[in-house]
Amino acid sequence: MDTGMTRALSLETVRVELGERAYDILVGHGALSELGARLSALVKRPRAFVLTDETVMQHHKARLEGAVAKAGIALTWMALPPGEQTKTFAQLGHVLDWLLAGGADRGDILIAFGGGVIGDMGGLAASLMKRGMGFVQVPTTLLAQVDSSVGGKTAVNTPRGKNLVGAFYQPRLVIADTALLGTLPEREMKAGYAEILKYGLINDAPFFDWLSVNGRKVLALDAEAARYAVARSCAAKAAIVTEDETETGVRQLLNLGHTFGHALEAANSYEADLLHGEAVALGMALAFRYGAGLGVTPPKDAARVADVLAESGLPSTLEGRDRARFTGKRLAELMQQDKKARGGRVPLILARGIGAAYIHPDADLASIEAFLTRELA
Repeated sequence: MDTGMTRALSLETVRVELGERAYDILVGHGALSELGARLSALVKRPRAFVLTDETVMQHHKARLEGAVAKAGIALTWMALPPGEQTKTFAQLGHVLDWLLAGGADRGDILIAFGGGVIGDMGGLAASLMKRGMGFVQVPTTLLAQVDSSVGGKTAVNTPRGKNLVGAFYQPRLVIADTALLGTLPEREMKAGYAEILKYGLINDAPFFDWLSVNGRKVLALDAEAARYAVARSCAAKAAIVTEDETETGVRQLLNLGHTFGHALEAANSYEADLLHGEAVALGMALAFRYGAGLGVTPPKDAARVADVLAESGLPSTLEGRDRARFTGKRLAELMQQDKKARGGRVPLILARGIGAAYIHPDADLASIEAFLTRELA
């Protein structure tokens, strides 16, 4: 597969080929230094709006301002509370009102400077603002750098489920500076690492093998290992997005672990004791075991996936979960609310082995409920 990666100095560029909406992902330690020059080519006036959260603003505001200072670009800031609970209609309304009050127009750029919540909120706000202003993703978490910042999926949550209201809206540029990850708690790093493992499990067994050897270097932010892992993950996602931008076919493979994972998050009321990446890790382990139960996944591969997840400090079983919140029936009901579910059946991403994921179009929710009930026993 052509990864679309080119290398310049200590950075790598991954190109997302979408015709007139194509854009670059700059990856590596210090990539933020390229923002000023890149932004100058995108804005009509020397200004930009920055949406962030309070934690990122505290840690990294000076870095972002320094990156655009030489370009003479003035920044207007808005900081939201951190956490998944921020991704609501109410907060989206606040963001849009802030942009309108600031006189933002379609020639301006909104910079989404934060993790996946900020990226999703910023992208959706940009898509709605006067029917579309430009936006740039500067993800500050490992999970956002390899997943949510790439591909143009934007959304907010509702009480009925995660990411049910949103739009496909591509950024103009993504800056994945691995130096920004240095302030992340270890648990947040591991949660992001789950999404990196996902790319190996989908269609790149050699990458999964590489990660099983070099994962500790990635998590320790070794500059070379982190750049390689992030760039290879972004290239894998870019290739799939280029083929299927609006998730009608092969892009569904990127949901490996997510149908189970989203149900787990919703059952947990999106509370911080189960991070998105942890839910995805657990969801991938469940998908491999469910596939093994159907006879489509080699049991040895399901066991290896669970082992690698556990060695990486990620959850691989439902052991110890609150039985009042997590029941097979409750999780199956939440999966029924998945936007792709139809008539008591839901498409699942399963695998015929490591690196051989496929779309299982009509998994029976009754069998899933029975499987999850056994997992929780």
